[in-house]
Amino acid sequence: MREQRQRIAVVGGGILGCLVAREICAAEKPARSPQTEVVLLERDAVGSGASRRSAGLSIPSGATDRIRGMAKVSGDYYDQLAQSRPDLPIYPVDMTVVAEASGAGAQHVEGCHYADVDSLVRALVRDLRPRVRVREGVQVTGIESDSGGVELELGTGETLNVDHAVLAPGPWIKAPAWRRYVEPLGLRVKKIAALHVEQSPDAGDRVRYFADDDAFLLPMAHRGHWLFSYTCQEWDVDPDTLHDGLSPAVLGEARNLLGRLAPALAEHATSGRVFCDAYSPDREPRVQALDEAGRIVFAGAANGSGYRLAPAIASEAAGLLFKLPTLPPSTRHWSQS
Repeated sequence: MREQRQRIAVVGGGILGCLVAREICAAEKPARSPQTEVVLLERDAVGSGASRRSAGLSIPSGATDRIRGMAKVSGDYYDQLAQSRPDLPIYPVDMTVVAEASGAGAQHVEGCHYADVDSLVRALVRDLRPRVRVREGVQVTGIESDSGGVELELGTGETLNVDHAVLAPGPWIKAPAWRRYVEPLGLRVKKIAALHVEQSPDAGDRVRYFADDDAFLLPMAHRGHWLFSYTCQEWDVDPDTLHDGLSPAVLGEARNLLGRLAPALAEHATSGRVFCDAYSPDREPRVQALDEAGRIVFAGAANGSGYRLAPAIASEAAGLLFKLPTLPPSTRHWSQS
């Protein structure tokens, strides 16, 4: 008898949804069957949400054992991906950590990188297309599950029936289609803001991480400017309303902090980017089933570290789908199959 195909929908076409789809398709993991049918649903274009505004900084650190482990797994994943695909927009960079309050002074950290995340997502999805049905501009307007599967109502008027669905919605945790499933997780959405400093980085410039202020300066050489990211404390924002750019309050707050940390750069910071991310109560990512049947899996709430932890989160989500121990994420790229 021919084995019945598993059908899985991944909702969300950012870096996390893209990597979840890759993990499901990882052929070298035997229990993750090559018979699985995967569809990737994105209401806009892939990589166009939080991924497009991400700084894409990956550093080997974390506040808890789990996050440190996830950062290590994810860092190794990106290193292998960059080695196998040198054309991808992943850029190695070293970091200096400044922690004056603790008296530790400046510490140098190697093995970091940053990525042009939206370009990376588009490249990875291009490789996935022979194996995954990619549906851009298709919104999920309803979702129901029972012991027999998951039914997705689409904005196109179609109904999609699958065995499992993975929700990787980024900051869109309150979308009407899945709000009732996600609400018990207690997640909140916080604004994330960064300034563009119009000074060209030099070769060999390091990331400067200011531990006392949870802020960093990233030399984005591929764009020709620095990026200053700081901790904005504006909570419970709606990702669909953040289209007006920097407000006077955010610009002023960020420039004041930059003026204290790097005075020579403050006058060159007159533009930037604003978006948001989902945060969990304990500041650890959430990967768990949302329904009694275990057919709807949530993957996200990366607390501002969506790119940095995405490979590890994706591996946990795929493992949950297939009831497997979490495996190191795969870096196989489908265009060479």
